[in-house]
Amino acid sequence: MTDKTTQPRVMIFDTTLRDGEQSPGATMTHEEKLEIAGLLDEMGVDVIEAGFPIASEGDFAAVSEIAKRAKNSTICGLARANYKDIDRCWEAVKHAASPRIHTFIGTSPLHRAIPNLTMDQMAERIHETVTHARNLCDNVQWSPMDATRTEHDYLCRVVEIAIKAGATTINIPDTVGYTYPFESAKLIAMLLERVPGADSIIFATHCHNDLGMATANSLAAVEAGARQIECTINGLGERAGNTALEEVVMALRVRNDILPFRTGIDTTKIMHLSRRVSTVSGFVVQPNKAIVGKNAFLHESGIHQDGVLKNVETFEIMRPADIGLNEKNIAMGKHSGRAALRSKLRELGYELADNQLNDVFVRFKALADRKKEVYDEDLIALVADEQTNDAHDTLVLKKLRVVCGTEGPQEADMVLTIDGVDHHIDATGDGPVDAAFNCVKMLFPHKARLQVYQVAAVTEGTDAQATVSVRLEEDGRMVTGSSADTDTIVASAKAYINALNRLIVRRTKTAPDSDVKSINYKDAG
Repeated sequence: MTDKTTQPRVMIFDTTLRDGEQSPGATMTHEEKLEIAGLLDEMGVDVIEAGFPIASEGDFAAVSEIAKRAKNSTICGLARANYKDIDRCWEAVKHAASPRIHTFIGTSPLHRAIPNLTMDQMAERIHETVTHARNLCDNVQWSPMDATRTEHDYLCRVVEIAIKAGATTINIPDTVGYTYPFESAKLIAMLLERVPGADSIIFATHCHNDLGMATANSLAAVEAGARQIECTINGLGERAGNTALEEVVMALRVRNDILPFRTGIDTTKIMHLSRRVSTVSGFVVQPNKAIVGKNAFLHESGIHQDGVLKNVETFEIMRPADIGLNEKNIAMGKHSGRAALRSKLRELGYELADNQLNDVFVRFKALADRKKEVYDEDLIALVADEQTNDAHDTLVLKKLRVVCGTEGPQEADMVLTIDGVDHHIDATGDGPVDAAFNCVKMLFPHKARLQVYQVAAVTEGTDAQATVSVRLEEDGRMVTGSSADTDTIVASAKAYINALNRLIVRRTKTAPDSDVKSINYKDAG
């Protein structure tokens, strides 16, 4: 048996809270960011990119607090290639036991044109800003944005400059997901061969999934010599997303025969983190998603079912328990007590305080009265819905009754609590959901446009809970809300209200620096 402790270590750099949060509508609250960072820290992630401190006061506060709380992970902040960004980043991450500054600039011909710098002028800026970052922090990462479309000679030149200026990690981003796996490998190999001092630093790979090759590109880069993979939970990220943490980590584990590398990740925590990120971001994981999708360990074909029953390895290359998935999906019922619920939730990865448990228990009992059996997925939806609702929300749904059917108009009668005061109204609409949404609009006028409305059943059957996701846009701000209930209309109204509460929070955020908005440099990879 191979001794994995002697294998080369691949560092896992998680950017869910930075690049992942840039997904349209995926903005997380301050408390949600702290929670996700804590879970990543416990999981064994080497580096957490906690945010972009110069972008807003909210980002700065989150990065700073995460830095103070981290117990194991290096905490990293993002900064553009200027002193103001770098200084602000250092102010946020300096509280960490292990801080890192990550600074970047676009080096491809297309990106050099944005700041209108010549090759020599950009090279000088890279030298100055990396030097400045290194004078503040011993751990500096530098990224040539759009590296995979940068001329090789120039890429070698600026990487050498960054290394000489003090960068300890050089990240090579495939910013637009353009690269093919063998190109990803050749690029890393070329840099290791041609750049003086390349053997003294760590090369990282940051891939986007525009052509569906992010995981393949990341693993190819590792084979060629990269020793840090930048990734996000569930592959969350702009456009088609980033490399999925769960995919690269499990690929390295399952195919250790041809990928003889190790990570420090506790894989049994993957499923819980996946579910929490899905909940707080509002981005539902597609059922056929590798590793963490609902169907990842389901077998419907008779041949597959027969094979699995005789020998699970016939059609499963990993065990559900390897990623923290409870293999015993035993239903609970209305006679189950509080202790049984706590035990079941612990199995699912949720450790709730007494008051939280009491709230969930009340909702569990109400659900058990409506459903014959309450499954693991139902409990996860209950907890997620409880954690989504903040006690300090401006808007709270108190009562909803709808009238619908083949004969219109469809009507909704609603009591909505706004800042602690109950307001009653009824409205009509093109269907019960539209009528419920119209009630909210009349009681709380706003300009937000509904962009996405999605409904998914949590379990099977007509009594299944429905999880509803709603995405709203207002003046360039995008927010996503979600909720679950056996009544789809109630879940829809709650999701819509949840999104509005998030929008209210977003309205209070202000960028300290106007050019953050005018220059599209928020994506470092």
